Amino acid sequence: MKKAVFFVPLIFLFACSGKNTIRIHGNFTKAENEIVYLDEMSINSSVNLDSVNLKKGGSFYFKFKADEPSFYQLKITPNNFITLLIEPGEKVHVESDRNFLPNGYSVEGSEGSELIKLLDDNLLITQKTLDSIVLDYQSNMDKEGFDTLEAQLNEKYNTVLRQQRRFTIGFILENITSLASIKALYQQYDSVTYVLYDMKDLQYVKIVADSLKVHYPDSKHTRALIADLESEMARFNAQRINELISSSEPTVIDVSLPTVEGDTIALSSLRGNYVLLSFWASWDEASISENAELKRVYNQYHSRGFEIYQVSFDNDKEAWRRAIHFDELPWINVSDLNYPNSPVINRLNIQKLPANFLLDREGDIIGKDFTGRTLKIKLAQLFD
Repeated sequence: MKKAVFFVPLIFLFACSGKNTIRIHGNFTKAENEIVYLDEMSINSSVNLDSVNLKKGGSFYFKFKADEPSFYQLKITPNNFITLLIEPGEKVHVESDRNFLPNGYSVEGSEGSELIKLLDDNLLITQKTLDSIVLDYQSNMDKEGFDTLEAQLNEKYNTVLRQQRRFTIGFILENITSLASIKALYQQYDSVTYVLYDMKDLQYVKIVADSLKVHYPDSKHTRALIADLESEMARFNAQRINELISSSEPTVIDVSLPTVEGDTIALSSLRGNYVLLSFWASWDEASISENAELKRVYNQYHSRGFEIYQVSFDNDKEAWRRAIHFDELPWINVSDLNYPNSPVINRLNIQKLPANFLLDREGDIIGKDFTGRTLKIKLAQLFD
């Protein structure tokens, strides 16, 4: 009897232990002798759990306890990793025979990780396609007949963006009860550009949050998503309030200033185009950097009805002229050369550089202070 009493608790403890144990093993054949790191991920941070030296053939093995499903990364370097979504008790096998781990890896033993792979594989294909289009664009910019090709490449680029967006939304709606839907909400093309970028996409965040509150009410990932949703909703509501407050102010701007050559051009003469009223200075490094981004956007959308009317806060005409010619700025550039006493500064309350207003085809303000990347996203919405 004593042996039986002793034996039953051991079985019970072993069963409980196995239930909460996660095992990850596999091979990264092209990374032999490297170190692979295991990190646990949250929406905004990560924590390193363990690391091992890859053995001969790139084999590795991790074993650890977990109380709830979570996201993990197997990482060789910060930019070379595989993301997994693992439940306690799962035994996961991962294989990759590529120098870049996400390119063609396989995963077994984890339904959540298979969903993550579906997401990441599709985004990787999209990123490669976009990179290829950009390369075609850059390599043909100076060739004859580029105007026709440019329109085709722009349409192709925006079509790929739309396809990725539709795929991501479809994935979210099909997997609304899985934590993998959180990963879909936060996918990015690069370090600053999200697949779901519009404020109206908050509806998908809310849909996922409401679903996961039912299926994973105690999950730290659910709580983090709800907190992020509340923060974004507060920002959205504040933005709407600011718009209402400012709605009584004039929404139309008109400026009429001379170019370097002395020709006076009125902003109102550009009606019929979407116009970026941009403010910069030849002595401001941030302005110079932003102009490089603006050139890419201008080259893409100018032929479709986009113009830049740029006001310089300079008082040295020769320095202003040199900056325009050195950076080969192709748009309209004007200045009254009265900085810091320019009437335009006071009238429009410009307090920092660079700054800008985006005007619609009627000359009404529809947004302000877009960067090159966010401007590109906005213009994609307007033109596509």
